[in-house]
Amino acid sequence: MAWSFRKRIKIIPGVHLNLSKNGLSTSIGDIFSADIHKITSQGMQGIKEAIILARQQKKELEQDLMSIQTALMTARLKLMLSYIFLYGLIIKSISDNLKADIAKQTEAVKQINEEIEDCYVSLNMDIEPGIKEKYDQLANSFNKLMNSYRIWDVTSAHFQDRVIARSSASTIVDKQEVKFSFRSLPELRSDFKALYFQNANGADLYCYPCFIVLYSTESAVEIIGIDEINLQQSAVRFTETGAVPPDSKIIDTTWAKVNKNGTPDKRFNDNYQIPIVQYGELRLSAKNGLNEEYEFSNYESTKEFSSIFKEYQMIIRRSNIADMSSATL
Repeated sequence: MAWSFRKRIKIIPGVHLNLSKNGLSTSIGDIFSADIHKITSQGMQGIKEAIILARQQKKELEQDLMSIQTALMTARLKLMLSYIFLYGLIIKSISDNLKADIAKQTEAVKQINEEIEDCYVSLNMDIEPGIKEKYDQLANSFNKLMNSYRIWDVTSAHFQDRVIARSSASTIVDKQEVKFSFRSLPELRSDFKALYFQNANGADLYCYPCFIVLYSTESAVEIIGIDEINLQQSAVRFTETGAVPPDSKIIDTTWAKVNKNGTPDKRFNDNYQIPIVQYGELRLSAKNGLNEEYEFSNYESTKEFSSIFKEYQMIIRRSNIADMSSATL
């Protein structure tokens, strides 16, 4: 029986965003929305659904590709064996059919690879110059932030009895080193590269000029508006028992074993001093359940990023107010 393959591919709609002082307008194929406040409304929901469609279709195509590649290897093996055992030479139709199948399978592999490459949402954004200038400032401050010598995702924190532990630290923090970068969402192609926040125990964050995508390979995609993010920045006093990052400041010292009043516990002969450093902290939260906490070895970069992020948010919120005002006229 001759081999055949046919795959019906859905058209992934493109997205066009226009961000100005008059608000945000979104067009997705034949869908149009002009209300960023309802983040799960037609506009943002359409973007989410387009990303999910691209993701699902890519996954299905990759599964098909593996199946066809397996069939191709099997057909090539059968053709080789037909020559080794001569029946392919004796019964010419066997080798001819196998060659025809191999040709079709090879073409199918090429076709699916091309279709996998096309499984993305095309995102075009028109941003008013004044807003674009502030976003560029945000991107520059993020560049400084991501170049902090160390970045940690704080995954948990719990109380420690200082008296029992003979320690100056009242909180034990569990954190994992992560990376920030400029990166494109796999299923979303745009002239803008997102500000990428790696997440050690959940969905990664991709920050675009109008919205943030929470993206995980294991869970559904979520989208929230920039104006919905609550960003808090603070300084952290951290008792650093490891190497002090070169871009961190030592602001105090303590002892490995201390008394209640902070003096060294002289019962321990091998007691030694430990530096207390100042790290920067950023907390991102939203009503949808987003709750992320990061620490950075470079405190100044967190302060600058937080300040510019809030200024950018203010511009977005003003444009939203202007959009609402015009809508009520």
